[in-house]
Amino acid sequence: MNLNLRQAIIQRVTNKDDEELFGVIEGSIGGQEQVLPGLGVLFEIIWQNSSHDTQAQLVSTLKEHLT
Repeated sequence: MNLNLRQAIIQRVTNKDDEELFGVIEGSIGGQEQVLPGLGVLFEIIWQNSSHDTQAQLVSTLKEHLT
């Protein structure tokens, strides 16, 4: 992924309140494939700033819905 794209995505959501961030995520899920890199960047931020327990829960949730 191009670093400029990552920076643009981060700038798009910087200074948004919780409701706005929720809307960005909800509006992207199930949408066009072009939004997937944006969700990936947001997930990367969540992952990097989550505890090991939270990461384990995310993996567990993912696994549960893939099988």
